Amino acid sequence: MRAKMKRDLIGLVGAVVLYAVTMGLIEIGLIGAFWELNIVLICINIILAVSLNLITGFTGQFSIGHAGFMAVGAYMSAVMTVKLGLPFAVAILAGAIGAAILGFAIGLPTLRLQGDYLAIATLGLGEIIRITILNIPYVGGASGLMGIPRYTTFTWAFFAMVLTVFFIKNFINSSHGRACISIRENEIAAEAMGVDTTKYKVLAFTIGAAFAGVAGGLFSHYFYIAHPASFTFMKSFDILTMVVLGGLGSITGSITSAILLTFISAALASYPEWRMVIYSLLLIVLMIYRPQGLFGNKELSLKAFGRLAGGGQRGTAQNR
Repeated sequence: MRAKMKRDLIGLVGAVVLYAVTMGLIEIGLIGAFWELNIVLICINIILAVSLNLITGFTGQFSIGHAGFMAVGAYMSAVMTVKLGLPFAVAILAGAIGAAILGFAIGLPTLRLQGDYLAIATLGLGEIIRITILNIPYVGGASGLMGIPRYTTFTWAFFAMVLTVFFIKNFINSSHGRACISIRENEIAAEAMGVDTTKYKVLAFTIGAAFAGVAGGLFSHYFYIAHPASFTFMKSFDILTMVVLGGLGSITGSITSAILLTFISAALASYPEWRMVIYSLLLIVLMIYRPQGLFGNKELSLKAFGRLAGGGQRGTAQNR
């Protein structure tokens, strides 16, 4: 317990230091508007990647409709601020709850499916969500919901990202998380050991959907608009790419790949047609040389750095 509290405290201090340094660089102008935008996008993408990793990486459920839950959060939070005039924090919470309820309603019947069948079902449901929104005049229909106030700041995005990582990390390390991992490893064996597999699959799916809703709310309140074109299958593919690239079952991997792919997108801002080509090539190379992803299911930690340093010192001593 003390070791866990110590790790959490170190992580919290690291997050505060990172926030203070980044905020200071923004304030003095060393980080301009373009890179501030991309830093906010990194935070949003980390939320999306880590939340999908809970479903796909830790629980083993192949979902490719995550953008649908992001859309629910984006539109519901935007309606709260634009139409109802509610505070931003309430709007974000409402978006998360709305996405969670929909995730529960969708997960209960579909998570009885497995493998490719589940992937096809989640893909279809993600598109159903988008097309339904597209045909609701109250939220702008095909034109999207415009005039959304820009409430999302670096501070909001950063601390929402920290909360997401902290919550999901602690969930994974709990008895509930271990039940989810047992389902990923062998669902039949997990059932034989008394794990309620349907319950935990739906729980993971609901939590992942809720955090995707948070990301959607932050997204729409940064870009002034919620538009159906922002939440197509390609967005779901982007999120899945981050998870696979970083490693299924690695929170550190999801964070690293979200940062990497966001910077690639920023570098290719003048050549948007090349973005998916680069993503696809990265995945092909990865599947050939490291199919488990950059981190596999391992996490980067201070202890891991210590082992590497210790190994390096022992190697030097042996060479002498």
